[in-house]
Amino acid sequence: MDGIGSPQGGSGSVAVVDRPKRVVLGVSGGIASYKAVEVCRRLVDSGVHVVPVLTRNATRFVGEITFSALASEPAITSLWNGREPIPHTRLGQAADLVVVVPATAGFLAHYANGFADDILEATLVATRAPVVVCPAMHTEMWEHPAVRDNIATLRRRGVHVIEPVEGRLAGSDSGAGRLADPADIVAVVMGLLERVTEPGDLAGVKVLVSAGGTREAIDPVRVITNRSSGKQGFAIAEVAVARGAAVTVVSTVEPRALRGIEVLRVETAAEMERAMYSLAPACDVVVMAAAVADFRPKLVADSKLSKADGVPEIVLEQTPDILAGLARRRRPGQVLVGFAAEAGGDVAVKAAAKMAAKGVDVMVANDVLAPGAGFDHDTNEVVIVGSGGEQATVGLSSKQEVAAAVLDMVVERLRAVGRAGQENS
Repeated sequence: MDGIGSPQGGSGSVAVVDRPKRVVLGVSGGIASYKAVEVCRRLVDSGVHVVPVLTRNATRFVGEITFSALASEPAITSLWNGREPIPHTRLGQAADLVVVVPATAGFLAHYANGFADDILEATLVATRAPVVVCPAMHTEMWEHPAVRDNIATLRRRGVHVIEPVEGRLAGSDSGAGRLADPADIVAVVMGLLERVTEPGDLAGVKVLVSAGGTREAIDPVRVITNRSSGKQGFAIAEVAVARGAAVTVVSTVEPRALRGIEVLRVETAAEMERAMYSLAPACDVVVMAAAVADFRPKLVADSKLSKADGVPEIVLEQTPDILAGLARRRRPGQVLVGFAAEAGGDVAVKAAAKMAAKGVDVMVANDVLAPGAGFDHDTNEVVIVGSGGEQATVGLSSKQEVAAAVLDMVVERLRAVGRAGQENS
């Protein structure tokens, strides 16, 4: 992904960073602009050096003096009113991350098409740092095909999108389009910054990750699937790349264009099984983060089933246990990580039992019914257990932070067998 620096330090080392991380906080002109003030305050309180950059329309909603008082530097509102001839270049080159709160429909259109008409747009075009956009707008605008296309374009380029939530909008309206909670935005930003601060301990390590939920055909139109978005799998892939790994993702969801990550698209459990079994032998770490359907129709109808034919009788059969199969096939020294989506109960106990049953090194489990920790969220809450008795609990955090915690345990495993930070032979 653009903006993640090369591994620093020697083999297996952790980069030493003397200065605080620099974040450009972009503010575009929408009613949710006032919430960017809270994001600014929280980032500064977290030790981040915040440079606020406001568009002309943003100043119609919030004052630059407010940001200047709270941020690490005075707010910047124009390409032309400072002493620097090219302020956007300095901002873009110096930033460790750029976050835009809120991202209006107009801003997204300009950014997706590479416009550089104001200080914020020019800074984004001039940066190679990770970029996070936080859309906020009325439901009708958020659901407009042009806006959806622009979001898809930005995602393909590796931009992180913190999608809006449902709730009270401007006026008396309510629906999808409300800006994500400032605390959630800051959690994602801090998780991404963490990836910048500790690269290198997976240098030379080959990592294979599965992501998304499989789709099992009933007929040529209908499928059995689940709500998995693939976000956690891709977060693991992104963090692994940032820490120096060579990463391949086997994904059932639309792949994002991320630098340093090779993506192989599959759909069914059988396709995922073939892909994982084929690629795993060459990898040092295998992370089975995909939500594989437990069952599939035993027979798939050749044509679309019709209501006129009555209710069909669908006989199900179990899908292959890919994780257990990977455990049986793995080579010596390979670290195997499994994921378990639980629904209530003692998650840690269930994770340990599944880890032993599957024969894996690390099991990551979450309660998919817990608020903010189920499918399709940008946050997660997990318990990570290791076959050597290790256990770590990650409270509700960004999926990047969860990924970092999982990979920390993986690195300890690799160090035990002498692989972390070494080049493949």
